[in-house]
This record gives sequence, C-alpha cells and structure tokens, in this order.
Amino acid sequence: MNAPKITIFVVLIAAVVGSITYLNSQKAVRGGGSEVVTVIPRPPAERPIEEVLNTTDEILQEKNTAPDTVPVPAKKNTLAQDKSKKYELAKEITTPDGFINTDGKPVTIGEFIGKKVVLIDFWTYSCINCQRTTPYLNAWYERYKDRGLVIFGIHTPEFEFEKIYQNVLEATKRVGIKFPVVLDNDYSTWTAYKNRYWPRKYLIDIDGYIVYDHLGEGAYEETEKRIQEALEERSKALGIAEDVKDETVFLEDARAPSRGNVGSPEIYFGAARNERLGNGIIGTRGVQNLTEPKNISPNTLYLDGQWDITDEYVENRGPAKIIFRYKAQYVYIVASAENAVRAKILVDGQVIETPGTDVDEDGFVTIQKDQLYTLVAGLTSEEHTLEIVMENPGLRAFTFTFG
Repeated sequence: MNAPKITIFVVLIAAVVGSITYLNSQKAVRGGGSEVVTVIPRPPAERPIEEVLNTTDEILQEKNTAPDTVPVPAKKNTLAQDKSKKYELAKEITTPDGFINTDGKPVTIGEFIGKKVVLIDFWTYSCINCQRTTPYLNAWYERYKDRGLVIFGIHTPEFEFEKIYQNVLEATKRVGIKFPVVLDNDYSTWTAYKNRYWPRKYLIDIDGYIVYDHLGEGAYEETEKRIQEALEERSKALGIAEDVKDETVFLEDARAPSRGNVGSPEIYFGAARNERLGNGIIGTRGVQNLTEPKNISPNTLYLDGQWDITDEYVENRGPAKIIFRYKAQYVYIVASAENAVRAKILVDGQVIETPGTDVDEDGFVTIQKDQLYTLVAGLTSEEHTLEIVMENPGLRAFTFTFG
C-alpha cells in the first residue's frame, strides 16, 4: 500500500473512532438513578402570597382572586433533618423515554418540591390491576389538581410492545388519563425506587419526602386520606386558606373483583417464563408441534397445533387452540396480531355464556391491537376449562391473568 493510501486509511480510521466516541458520549446513562430531590427551605410565615410563590420559583399561576396577604399563619416549619429520620427523599425521574400530557415538555419531580404534593404511580397499560386503579387516579387528579396535587404516571413496560410511544399514548386516551405520563422504558426510575410491582404509588410531600407508598390495588380510601393530609400540610406551610378534607372517592365499577376464590396464578406463554407449559418443551424458543392431551390438569397451559415460541409470546402458525383449566371469575389475556385474528371462546366445551367485554354475542374475540382483552366475566369464581380456538394464524399470546 503506497503512502497516500496509507494516509487516507489512517484518516478514515481516526474519523470512525472519533464518531463512535462522540456518539457514546451522547448516550443517556442507563440503570437506576441515585439522584434525590432537593429540599427547598420553606418561606417564613406572614408574607404576601405573591412573594412566597416567587421565593420558591412557583411555575403555576395562582387564581386572580387570591388575597394580597396570607390569611392563615403558617405552621412552624418541620425541619428537614427531623423528617429524614423517618422518611426517604424522593428520587428524581431518570433517563425518561418520552412524555405524554406535558405539551411535549420534560417534567421533573424536583421542580415541584416546595410547591406541590406529588403522587407517582408505576404502571403499565396491559396490566389489569393498573387498569382498575386508573379511575381513582383520574378522580384524584380532577379533585385535587387545583389544590396542590401533581400526579405522574411512570409507565414502566412489562412487554416490548409497551415501549412504543404510540401504544402508550392510545392507552392513556382510551382510559381518560390527563395527568403527565413519563415513559420509563429502561426501568431506570423503577430501579431508583427499588420497585418490583405494578401498580405502586408513592406520595411525596411538599418537602420532597416519601411519606406513604402502596403496592397493588385497593386501599383507595387510605391513600386519598394521606393525600389530603399532605395537601393540608402544604396549605399551612404556604399560608393558603384551603380546605382539602372532602369525602373520599368511591367508584363501584373500578373495584377489583373479590380475589378470595381466585385459584389461578398469572400464566406466561413465552419461553422466558413458561414454566407451566404442560405439553411442550419449557423454556425453549422455536417452533413446536403440540397436541392436546386427553387429561387436562388445573393451572397448566396446553397448546394444540404448530406454535412459534419466542421469549415473550407464542404465535400460532395455522389452526390452533389454547387450553387452560382455571378457577376465577374473570379471565384476561394479553395478546396481539399483525393481522386481525378471530378466535372462538369455549368454556367447558360450550360457547361462552358469560363473555367478557371483548367477546361478542356469538362467542368470538377479535385480536389485533397490543393490549389486554377480557375473555370471561363469570358470575361466581368457579373451576372451568377455557378453550381459545383460532382458525387462522398470527395470534400472539403473552399472558393470562385472573380476577
């Protein structure tokens, strides 16, 4: 190789290395963040509201009817070191992957410390437990958003399709979420809070401390009362005369079905977690030709037909059937299909008599969008055999859940 060619080659190599180095420097640092919010000293009492809000760099406008002076003396400040003995400081949102309901602007928890009470809720849109919690979050947001409450939905996905911004956006519209939603696709904020559950709520007071948290469904009255207490503390701290002690919200339709008689666990179809697959090779990716056995055991997944098994889901290659003997009142499936797949739902060998909301009057469900589908809504929690019969290929099944 002559000297000019060597020189050009060296320059090209240097350019490539330099580009890679630059691109790597632009990447967000992944993993759980350890950054905590900053505690802002509370302003002294007996000062005009305008001056108080300016002191804490308030970003939300107060109503024009606000009085010129503080009508209620602020309570003696609670020292940060006193709270630190009992509570942890909230962690900041880290490496967000998108924002919804923020007019395209990024949001942080820290910008509201010293000004608002913040409720964060870890959720993912195909989770039935999250779906039953959402109406309460919506109700709290509407009731308290003008009285000092901010809600952030931290959307941490369980499946790959839940990382898609458009899917999450459509889900928020479908259930009427108007509070800010932050996409946490890399689990960094989830990890910062050492969380392990969907849904889980953390209540952050005006000083930035996590004063309450709750995992799973339920405890709605207790959670709202804790919100009211935190808002009352905020009002006194800022010297605002505002009553937040309302009757707590009760939403009958949003209550979870009684789980006392549910005898079936969550069931995963994909090779990464299909330990309850009864007639195939567990934990193995690839195509398997499976046959329905004569004897069906409870809480064991059976597939009939040719199935392509991936880490997250199984997909039928032709006519096929899913069989599962369950004990529950409600049966849900997380599923999708590139092209719509129509499947017949049978319970105990007969066309379903108590169909879920996604099953038509003829006993068929049409699967296409990446979401959770309600298949069975029984009157009582009893043991039955469910069959999902597909005549055409392409149904992707991720998980069964029960209620």
